[in-house]
Amino acid sequence: MIGQVIAAVFGTVAFSVLYGVPRQYYVYCGLVGGAGWWLYSVLASYTSCTATEATFFATFLVVLLSRFLAVWERCPATVFLTAGIFPLVPGTGIYWTAYYLVTDRPAEAADNGFAAVKAAFAIVLGIVLVFEVPEKFFKMRRQRHR
Repeated sequence: MIGQVIAAVFGTVAFSVLYGVPRQYYVYCGLVGGAGWWLYSVLASYTSCTATEATFFATFLVVLLSRFLAVWERCPATVFLTAGIFPLVPGTGIYWTAYYLVTDRPAEAADNGFAAVKAAFAIVLGIVLVFEVPEKFFKMRRQRHR
């Protein structure tokens, strides 16, 4: 699992470079992406959570860290969120759905497609729920730091 988390950190940093994130935020983006993947891996492997539930909780952590870092660094939360959510996006599920459709295997396509859609909805729900937390909660944390 440690290798996967390290790969998630480097993948997130690489996506940050590709996305045009300012250099001073690369480490933070990598840590956010790595933390999200770590939580997803722990929940999916060692608990009774489904992949969709693990994706939701990992997204919740990624968005929460992104909002805290946005206040800490005084920049938009999307700087960290866009890069940090990268490891959780169900890209392989979408790939296999398309592959099974092309190879005329509709049952497998439906299974993979439905799993990818559930993961995408879990990501959206996690983002929406954390962004509903009032900003003053995060600002109070910043003021205590001073």
